[in-house]
Amino acid sequence: MPDESSAPPLGDTPASGEAPAKKKKGALKRLGSGVGRLTRPRQRFQMPSSQGGLRIIIATDAWKPQLNGVVRTLDTLGQILSRFGNEVRYITPNEFRSVPLPSYPEIRLSLLPNRRVAKIINDFKPDAIHIATEGPIGRAARRFCKRRGYPFTTSFHTRFPEYAAERWAVPISWGYAVLKDFHKDGETMMVATPGLIAELKERGFTKMKLWARGVDLEAFRPGDRSFLDHLERPIFLYVGRLAVEKSIEDFLSIDLPGTKLIVGDGPQRAELEAKYKSAVFVGPKFGEELTKYYQGSDVFVFPSRTDTFGLVNVEALACGVPVAAYPVRGPLEILDGAPAGCGAMNEDLKQACLDAWRNRDPQACRKWAERFSWEAASRQFIANLEIPGFDEDFWLRSAKMID
Repeated sequence: MPDESSAPPLGDTPASGEAPAKKKKGALKRLGSGVGRLTRPRQRFQMPSSQGGLRIIIATDAWKPQLNGVVRTLDTLGQILSRFGNEVRYITPNEFRSVPLPSYPEIRLSLLPNRRVAKIINDFKPDAIHIATEGPIGRAARRFCKRRGYPFTTSFHTRFPEYAAERWAVPISWGYAVLKDFHKDGETMMVATPGLIAELKERGFTKMKLWARGVDLEAFRPGDRSFLDHLERPIFLYVGRLAVEKSIEDFLSIDLPGTKLIVGDGPQRAELEAKYKSAVFVGPKFGEELTKYYQGSDVFVFPSRTDTFGLVNVEALACGVPVAAYPVRGPLEILDGAPAGCGAMNEDLKQACLDAWRNRDPQACRKWAERFSWEAASRQFIANLEIPGFDEDFWLRSAKMID
């Protein structure tokens, strides 16, 4: 009996003794099928095993050498997960040809990443895919997952609609419409704070879960304050990108005693250095050297109104330094309920700085920072990995982060 799978389809049966005619493909169809073969995901999704740790892909358009909270968050997450015996594969702009984002050259936009992103995922055979950013790499990973039926999670790190409005006069409502469309197909969108979840819910976002941020309490700790004794005290410190959306001029323009110390780099640096000559700009710092700048300072100043969390605030607290900030999302989530010695929030930023300095309590700062453990945050991330029918205990056991 002939194999049914080899029989010609109905309507295409050739006349007796004639070979079946071969249909010629047009140029566009040949091109389309070729592109499809290049980018088509071949590997079918396999349910994760709870035996030997998880294989996790994190797709991100933000990566080293950028210095920001997103990069530090994702890097530290990978270190913690690897420490527990999981394997994390980042897909970053460093693996692609890229061009700088106009007016924001530190951010690289990867060119035509679809094919390589598909190959990386096929070769790695992940148990879970997390898409951290909404740029070209994030969109390539999302495209792969949607075409192949892979479950995936996303996270909301940055208020790009506000940044785009500030830099390019793009209406904020347009920006949030783009972000809603990007995140709607994921199993869940991870968000840093309960307050931000409530705000995004009002904007129409759905399927959100809390993924709190943490701090490396071993790397960031109180220490020798004499490192900055050559500067006039009190020392008011800013750490972060030097860009217009960070509202750094709100800090630099106010009259404060002592020294204003600026750690970081960015598109506004030359302008700010020329305008505020009394401030001390030392450029970007990393690792132990960054910790020394925190340790030697008296107050950490966070003038941004647009950050979703502000990891630098917790790093400062872990080093025993109080925070001065506006009472906005991010600082509110961190300092809500904290003792007075941990810092101050006020719409008058000068008053917040002075109050934080006068009430400074390094021990209270450190104790409050210990509430933000990276190990707890990493467990929360794993518990948020969703496939219908698999609860958070399954994921934590698979990641070897629960007995």
